Amino acid sequence: MKTKGVSSLFLLAVLVSTVLGAQEKNIRDALGTPYSPTHAPRRIISLAPNITEILFALDLGDRIVGVTRYCDYPGEALTKEKIGGLVDPSLEKIKSLDPDLVIGFRGNPLRFIERLSRLKTPVFVLEMGSNFESIFDIIETVGKITKTERKAEALINSMNEKYQKLQLALQSVIHKPKVFLSLHGRGLWTCGQESFLHDLLIKAKGENIAGRVSRRYMNYNREQLIYDNPDIVIILAISKKEFAQARDWLRRSSHLESLRAVREDRIYFLDANLATRPGPRLIDALALLAHLLHPEEIKDIL
Repeated sequence: MKTKGVSSLFLLAVLVSTVLGAQEKNIRDALGTPYSPTHAPRRIISLAPNITEILFALDLGDRIVGVTRYCDYPGEALTKEKIGGLVDPSLEKIKSLDPDLVIGFRGNPLRFIERLSRLKTPVFVLEMGSNFESIFDIIETVGKITKTERKAEALINSMNEKYQKLQLALQSVIHKPKVFLSLHGRGLWTCGQESFLHDLLIKAKGENIAGRVSRRYMNYNREQLIYDNPDIVIILAISKKEFAQARDWLRRSSHLESLRAVREDRIYFLDANLATRPGPRLIDALALLAHLLHPEEIKDIL
């Protein structure tokens, strides 16, 4: 009877282990579609710049056969075959590259993702997330579906180490400057509380003046901006030239010259590609943002 009991317990343990193992291998993407990687993919297509950056950071550059026209980092990404843009990828081009894994995100057209699935092309859709910590989940997931879990863990640990240093450096900050984050150069396009850019501002110990709005992005009201009177304006631009043009537009715009940030020349540049791509470099964007708001506290971390 004792032997039988031990045997039963052993079989139960094996059964539990098998079920848990199956659950671990069975990953669901952002659309709820199950994905069970049986082998490490050899031919990968990326449908977004941040995904491309993650793949390269996991040393998978030699397995990437296609990227979007916007994938420009690292430099090697520019040498890869182009499959179109984020919202207009070419199905024919992707088919011709014969991928064994296409990695997309919720911003890619759903119809296109569905067409890929109907053609039996393995596709995995990622959720971009709404806060800084989401990037850790994204990297971990990419590590799982590409069988590079250890490299993903090392990358996450490296980013988290810098993140902890930033938090420590900012823990004594009391004054949080009011910030207007300007997107797309000209105009008053900005981010609300549902954007991960809002979360970056909060973690950099700033106050997003548009943070009370429950939206990701919006065109901010000019009168409201004048009323809010931000201490700092940060312009996301892809180059210093584009930044200078956007800054000059702000200075010349009617009534905006009265803003405290404009009068005190506290209009700063932040690399748009660095800050808007939820990838490995997002920690660098956070550090730069914190330095713009609190230079004395962050000077030793950059």
